[in-house]
Amino acid sequence: MLNSEIINWYESNKRDLPWRNITNPYNIWISEIMLQQTQVATVIDYYHRFMSNFPTINDLASATEQEVLNHWQGLGYYSRARSLHQAARTIVSDYDGVFPSSFDEILKLKGIGVYTASAISAFAFNLPKAAVDGNVYRVLARIFGIYELTNSSQGKKVFQTLANELMDNAAPYIYNQAIIEFGALCCTSKNPKCEDCPIQAQCFAYINGEQSSLPVKKKKIKIRDRYFYYLYIHDEERFLLQQRSDDDIWRKMFEFPLIEADNKIDLVDLIDSEAWCSFFDDVTIHVKDHLVSKVHKLSHQNLHIEFIEVKVDDISIFSSLISVDRESSLDYPLPKPIELYLARR
Repeated sequence: MLNSEIINWYESNKRDLPWRNITNPYNIWISEIMLQQTQVATVIDYYHRFMSNFPTINDLASATEQEVLNHWQGLGYYSRARSLHQAARTIVSDYDGVFPSSFDEILKLKGIGVYTASAISAFAFNLPKAAVDGNVYRVLARIFGIYELTNSSQGKKVFQTLANELMDNAAPYIYNQAIIEFGALCCTSKNPKCEDCPIQAQCFAYINGEQSSLPVKKKKIKIRDRYFYYLYIHDEERFLLQQRSDDDIWRKMFEFPLIEADNKIDLVDLIDSEAWCSFFDDVTIHVKDHLVSKVHKLSHQNLHIEFIEVKVDDISIFSSLISVDRESSLDYPLPKPIELYLARR
């Protein structure tokens, strides 16, 4: 049967990952949230650090949001960390700190969808739930020649039903890990290792040369371009930060003072702009450096970021902003571009 062939492949090829071979739902939950839209190699170090700082649900629930974001810094998609924090507090308040063991109760938690609830159910509690992620969509679409859109409601039903049927009597925690790993290492998105595949003789895509055509997704939404001009304002020892709003990217994280423009402008025009003049009204400044960073790509936005270093004599005049030195800035969760800029200085 197909599941036994994939499981046999898994036993010989699986990676040694820190969240494998454990049944603690908390650890599994943290790893699954981190792995959303982030590569395994990147997650491993973050996982170890996060678990070291928040070893239990109670530790996570009792932390402040800023502390949680600090230890998530660099992983991106910060709404995941906020949802994780809220869910931990729900588990403490509604379940006495014990992770719920039923699929329906897990699904109710903030930030947990069908895939994550299925994964936790299968890996921690061995419940018969097929966890269908991008790897599984790809494997099933290619093997069975399924052209349903993987990101449509109908497509999700088709793939979920098939995945459940294929599990058959296999142990859920083994079956799910096996097919996900098979998609991650063998039936990869680009350059799949078809010659090493134990089920190539059964694979529709291999037989028909359709590997690059499957799976099928809806077209991506249009990418928005934004132009950020960050002001690194400092005196001899300290520099300025401000907190972002609650209704945009990097919610409530901290950044340098920002001038955002509708399109690219040069430094001369920026200094002549109303926003610049209003910010530095009657302040003696020295523009020391100007750095154009690479475009920072988010899921639906391209951020064109430039940094302008501005030296001031007395930073205390900016009383509405946060004044920090290098050491105290570590207490503030920073977006990745800000973190990288400071690291280069």
